[in-house]
Amino acid sequence: MKTAILGPAQRAEALARMAERELDVLVVGSGVVGAGTALDAATRGLCTGLVEARDWASGTSSRSSKLIHGGLRYLEMLDFALVREALKERGLLLQRLAPHLVKPVPFLYPLQHKGWERWYAGAGVALYDGMSVSSGHGRGLPVHRHLSHKRALQVAPCLKKDALVGALQYYDAQMDDARYVATLVRTAAAYGAHVANRARVVGFLREGERVVGARVEDVEGGTEYEIRAQQIVNATGVWTDDTQALIGERGQFHVRASKGIHLVVPKDRIHSTTGLILRTEKSVLFVIPWGRHWIIGTTDTDWDLDKAHPAASSADIDYLLGHVNEVLATPLTRDDVEGVYAGLRPLLAGESDATSKLSREHTVAHPVPGLVVVAGGKYTTYRVMAKDAVDEAVHGLDRRVAECVTEDVPLVGAEGYKALWNARARIAARTGLHVARIEHLLNRYGSLAEELLELVVADPSLGEPLTAADDYLRAEAVYACTHEGARHLDDVLTRRTRISIETFDRGTRSAREVAELMAPALGWDDAQIEKEITHYQKRVEAERESQRQPDDLTADAARLGAPDIVPL
Repeated sequence: MKTAILGPAQRAEALARMAERELDVLVVGSGVVGAGTALDAATRGLCTGLVEARDWASGTSSRSSKLIHGGLRYLEMLDFALVREALKERGLLLQRLAPHLVKPVPFLYPLQHKGWERWYAGAGVALYDGMSVSSGHGRGLPVHRHLSHKRALQVAPCLKKDALVGALQYYDAQMDDARYVATLVRTAAAYGAHVANRARVVGFLREGERVVGARVEDVEGGTEYEIRAQQIVNATGVWTDDTQALIGERGQFHVRASKGIHLVVPKDRIHSTTGLILRTEKSVLFVIPWGRHWIIGTTDTDWDLDKAHPAASSADIDYLLGHVNEVLATPLTRDDVEGVYAGLRPLLAGESDATSKLSREHTVAHPVPGLVVVAGGKYTTYRVMAKDAVDEAVHGLDRRVAECVTEDVPLVGAEGYKALWNARARIAARTGLHVARIEHLLNRYGSLAEELLELVVADPSLGEPLTAADDYLRAEAVYACTHEGARHLDDVLTRRTRISIETFDRGTRSAREVAELMAPALGWDDAQIEKEITHYQKRVEAERESQRQPDDLTADAARLGAPDIVPL
C-alpha cells in the first residue's frame, strides 16, 4: 500500500480536489471518531473527504487518559454490552490493527478491606478477563493475579503500608492518543480520502430541506470552498451542538461537556513497576506509566465555558494531588508536576446532573436528509462508532455499498513492525543510532520509522536529539511537517510530540529549535518563526496562569489571554 504524505502541497491539493467534484461522504471533525469514519468510508470504496477546523486531534482526542480499555468500572454499573464491545476493540488494536501504537500496561488495585473486598473485586476482574478472552481477541494480555500485602508493596513500593491489605493486578492497554489519530488520518489518506486540517466548516449548503454540502474556509489562506457531498457526517464531539446550529435545525440529542484534567510527573517521583487504579468518592483515579513519566488523572466535572481551550484550575490540581497522596508514602507537591492538560469528554446529555453518570455509549442520528450526526462513546470504541456512522450515511446513497472492513485494515506502520522490532539491533548498527532510539521510533511510527531514518541519512544532524527535550530526535520535528500535516509550532510541541507536558519548561526551551527545523518544510521566513515562538510562549504562560486560579471561571478567563495562532 502506498503511504500517504500529508505535507503543505498535499493539503492544498486535497482542498482543491474536494471542491472539484461531489464527494460521497464528507466528514467534519478529525478527532478519533471523525478520522475513523473517514477511514471506514474510504475503505468501502466511497469518495471521501475529511476537514478539521484546527489540527488533527486538537480537541478531546489528544487530551485523554491515553488508555485503550474495556472500562472495568462499567461492570459495576452492569453495562456488560459496553465492556464486551470495548474489550473486543482493545484486542483488535493490540493484536491486529495497531500493535506499533497500542501497548499492554499493568494496573494495581489496592484492597483496603479484608475478606469481602478481595472476593468482590476479584470476581469483577475475573469477569473482565473472561469477557476479553470470549471476545476472541483477548489472549494478548496476561490474566489478573491476586497479591498479598507484602507482594503488593514489592511491586509498588511507593504505597503507604497502611493504604492496603493486599491488591489485585490486571492489564489494560495504552497509546499516544494524538499520534494514534494522526496515523488514522494518514491511513485514510492512503486509501484515497482527501484530508485537510485548518479547514473550518462555516456553513452548510442546502437544497430544500436536504443538506448537499458545506462551505469550508481555509483558515490558513482565507479561501472559501464549496464542497458538495451526498452525505455529511458531523463528528465534532463537544462541538456537535454548535455544528448542528449551522443548519438551523434543533438536534435530536445534545452533547454535554465534562472536563477531565491530568497531571504529568517524572518517573522517579513514584517508585512502582505498575500503574495504579484508585477509587475516589466520584469515580476512579489512574496513575499511568508514560515513558519516563507518570500520568495522574482524571477529574469529571461539568464544563460550559470555552471548548477549544479547557482550563485546569488550582482546585483541579489540588484535587488530584490530594487523592493520590492518600496512598503514596512520599507525597507529591506542585513542584513535582511537569505538565498539566485538560480535555472535554463529549457525553450524551441525560437526566443525571452528575457528568460521571452520563452515558459513555454513542448515538448516531440522521436529523435532516444528507446529514448524519455521531456523538458520545469512548476512545476505545471509535471504530464501532465510525462503522455505525457510515452505515447510516450509506442509507442516503443511491447505490449498493460494501460492508465495513476496518476490522481487517491495519493502520499504516503496522505492517512489518514486528519484523523491524526483531531487527532493531541491526537497524541501530546500520544507522549509527542507539538501539533505544530505534525502539522509540518503532513504537511511535512502526514501520514508517524507515521514512524518518531516510531523513537522517540525508542529513545526519537530524539524528541528534532535541537539545531541551532529548527523548525526541530533530528528524521528528521535520517529519511532522512533511508527512503528518503539522502546520504550527503548537502542533509539533503539543501533539506530534508531547514536549509541552513532558518537560518542566512546558516546551518553551525547545520552541526556537523546533520552529527553525519546521521553517524550511513550511516555507516560513524569520518573521513567521518569531510569531510562532511568541505565540507558543504566550500560550504556555496563559496555561500556567490559569492553573493558579481558584475556579473554572477565573481559569478560563486566564487561559483565553493567549489567542489562537494567526494564519500563515
